[in-house]
Amino acid sequence: MLKTALKPRWILSLILAMAIAALFVLLSQWQFSRSQDAAPPPPSTTEQVRPLTEVFEPGVPMTAGVADQMVRMEGRFLPDTRVLVQTRLQDDRDGLWVVSAFEVAGSGQPAAVLPVVHGWVPDADSVSEVSGHVGAAAVEGRLLPTEAPVVQRPVAGQVPTLSVAQLINVWDVPVMYSGFVVSFDTVVDGSPVPPAPPLEAVRIGPQPQETPVNWLNIFYAVEWFVFAGFAFFLWWRLVADDHRRALEEEEDQDIPADHYSPQQTEPTTDEVRT
Repeated sequence: MLKTALKPRWILSLILAMAIAALFVLLSQWQFSRSQDAAPPPPSTTEQVRPLTEVFEPGVPMTAGVADQMVRMEGRFLPDTRVLVQTRLQDDRDGLWVVSAFEVAGSGQPAAVLPVVHGWVPDADSVSEVSGHVGAAAVEGRLLPTEAPVVQRPVAGQVPTLSVAQLINVWDVPVMYSGFVVSFDTVVDGSPVPPAPPLEAVRIGPQPQETPVNWLNIFYAVEWFVFAGFAFFLWWRLVADDHRRALEEEEDQDIPADHYSPQQTEPTTDEVRT
């Protein structure tokens, strides 16, 4: 077996199998590294209020390092932009979020718009009692990523999710941030505007620090590792088959010719008569 494995072609095949196995091991390590998503930033970082224009830019996808950050921004609320976001829970009560467009000062030309969540209401009829936010303002709150759009039967003044891709058409604005801010403190024209009944403040805390695990990536990592082992198994199997064939050829050469039974001949005429 060793003599067969030391043949030049099988040595070259072994080198090829080792190269393929090394590639599969690298792919396995890459899948393992991808199995754990990036952990959210620690609360010691996100709870420090920072200017929005320093941590996030309009039109740029939000990353895990930016999401959940407490931010402060100045600008103005745009008139006639109030919308309600459906299916929002507040202490196990189903209701709606009250949202309006905020034009961020210092975000460029033209100024970019960011949705601001003012609070929660139990039903759409309660919104008529909520005073609007219009004019120059300063907002402090938690920055969160945009939600995915959902297609459903439209309701006047309401949207199913807080999707920037949908609101940019509803508000007809040129530039928007790919996220929104849940307002904790709002100052309009120099005066604080706390939520007043029936509007209730929405409080969203920091994200949990557990790092989520992607089991599909772990399965792929194990699969690539099995492929690496299979490359060596395939090489060994081919060498074993070559060795077996060589032994069979040697046995055929060692058997003398008289060991073979002569072929049966056709009977003669006299044998048939007998």
